[in-house]
Amino acid sequence: QVHVVESGGGLVQAGGSLRLSCAASGNIFGINSMGWYRQAPGKQRELVARIFKSGGTNYADSVKGRFTISSDNAKNAVSLQMNSLKPEDTGVYYCNVIRGMNYWGKGTLVTVSS
Repeated sequence: QVHVVESGGGLVQAGGSLRLSCAASGNIFGINSMGWYRQAPGKQRELVARIFKSGGTNYADSVKGRFTISSDNAKNAVSLQMNSLKPEDTGVYYCNVIRGMNYWGKGTLVTVSS
């Protein structure tokens, strides 16, 4: 079992920045990748960014150039630096860990006001 905990959400004005953090604990040997998803009200959960154990990353087109994902493999942690935030970035952000199967955190709310 992998336990996933996010932190760092909050309220910010458009154009501002936030940094989300996520830590995995428990049976963490063999984690393949960690990433961030978000779910806006009335919409499906979508991938925001993912980082693989190899260091490779991928991003949703809507956040490229604004968001940066980074990891600390020694600590089994991942961060998401979000700059130039837009109201459409509002949603609950979930940390995802893949270790044979998907593990999810409870989510942290990000609200971007216009």
